[in-house]
Amino acid sequence: MSEIELYELWCKNADEDPDLQSELKSISGDNAAINDRFYRDLEFGTGGLRGVIGAGTNRMNIYTIRRATQGLANYVNQEYTNPSVAIAYDSRIKSDVFAKNAAAVLAANGIKVYIYNELMPTPMLSFAVRELKCQAGIVVTASHNPAKYNGYKVYGDDGCQITLKGAEIVLEKINELDMFNDYKIASFDEKLSDGTIEYISQNVIDKYFESVIAQGINTDLCASSGLKVVYTPLNGAGNKPVRTILSKIGINDVTVVEEQEMPDGNFTTCPYPNPEIREALELGLKKCEEVKPDLLLATDPDCDRVGIAVPSDNGFVLFSGNEVGALLLEYICTQRIKNGTMPENPVAVKTIVTTDIINEIGKAYNVEIIDVLTGFKFIGEQIGFLEDKGEENRYIFGFEESYGYLSGGYVRDKDAVNASMLICEMAAYYRTQGISLLQARENLYKKYGVYYHTLRCFTFEGESGMIKMNDIMTNLRNNPPAQINGMKVVKFEDYKTGISKDLTNNSETQLTLPKSNVLVFQLEGGNKAIVRPSGTEPKIKTYYTTKAPTNEECIALEAELSESFSKLFL
Repeated sequence: MSEIELYELWCKNADEDPDLQSELKSISGDNAAINDRFYRDLEFGTGGLRGVIGAGTNRMNIYTIRRATQGLANYVNQEYTNPSVAIAYDSRIKSDVFAKNAAAVLAANGIKVYIYNELMPTPMLSFAVRELKCQAGIVVTASHNPAKYNGYKVYGDDGCQITLKGAEIVLEKINELDMFNDYKIASFDEKLSDGTIEYISQNVIDKYFESVIAQGINTDLCASSGLKVVYTPLNGAGNKPVRTILSKIGINDVTVVEEQEMPDGNFTTCPYPNPEIREALELGLKKCEEVKPDLLLATDPDCDRVGIAVPSDNGFVLFSGNEVGALLLEYICTQRIKNGTMPENPVAVKTIVTTDIINEIGKAYNVEIIDVLTGFKFIGEQIGFLEDKGEENRYIFGFEESYGYLSGGYVRDKDAVNASMLICEMAAYYRTQGISLLQARENLYKKYGVYYHTLRCFTFEGESGMIKMNDIMTNLRNNPPAQINGMKVVKFEDYKTGISKDLTNNSETQLTLPKSNVLVFQLEGGNKAIVRPSGTEPKIKTYYTTKAPTNEECIALEAELSESFSKLFL
């Protein structure tokens, strides 16, 4: 069916949401706009759906949600007897609408649904799946994307995002379905009345907070530490949970950024609500000038990631996800050893694009470091492997460079509530020792050397952009450079083919991780460039690591490296 035929079909059938009809009428005769909305189905990737909210097969709307949920329902009914599914949603536009539509489809298919009665962080969905012994979970969120986006993430019975195999089966089920005619849907209110749909109880929420607090190490000193915090939930789901957990451990001097306190899917004060970028934190930083805190905390809209800024002589400095993760692992190791709570043969897990300083920390404290593919579900998977062996207590920490952290196995996804608590506890502890977080970072680099990491993204919109991205990856894979910015490539790793080439001796070895469209260029001197297409956005992401005696030298080297590398595909 052509794009125009699909457009006409939607004009006729997409009549349950007035916003969709208005949009469809507004693009009448605009072939480019029609093509963009209908040239493909919104892709159900390894984590689910994510896209711009609006009309069409390439958009997030009640019909793409219903079709995807029917595919999920067919999958869980095939795989399980009397299955149940947990659902959560964040503050984004139509998140509650999409969540209730998903619940209504599942209920119509005879599946028990547990749904939160208000917006909740993504990790609380993972917790609910495990606590309620569900066979799957859904969270409606687009994480840190701009306001025009929403998404639909699917979880398995272990509380991790759905496996690659599971996602493939769900996709097959979805592809068998017509957009308008093949899904079942019931009345949400009627299914709520008969018990097929049930709101998640306060008891489950309380157990989640108990599980988070159990991850604390020195929480008893927080109340008397005098720690002062400014916090912004960036108009997302973190407001209540983060403030609750900080209060429970005695961090009460918390000033919330008023303009970003309440849920607002338009994100009017931070169009790109990503705690990785300074622009999203501008109001928080302005509040810091007034309050003079020890720490600025910022969680993203679904509260699975957290960023921080700390005071310096030249205003507040943002720490990277790599820096916070390294500081937390160092803190956890030193304090658990000091308190006698470090398990035998401890394990920490990181993604392949995360800082190599973790390997040095692991050596210092005899912690096994496990590398996994990008995506926190692979960290959660490692916790599951340990659990299967009865060794879950060996896991002490996992993190990825994109501001996601987790210190316990009670959930299987990154948790900004847990991370906010740990960061504040760490800052409180150092404060009692007369050490700022800035000084703690300097001490870390003095001990292990200076590692500097950056992420640079290149956006390729639309159908032509997808073709361009594929061409770039194919060219780099088939014609890898021998040197970048004058530095020899000493090892080339292709996670799609599963081959690692040591260019110093012309040998090849097989990579043990699952296949993924990632290329790694290890350079002389401990420097590195990694490139991969995003799984959720029309972007190619490049990760750079530079290593040098000083931070200034690292920054200068990174600028040269990134400029040289980007010329290879722009």
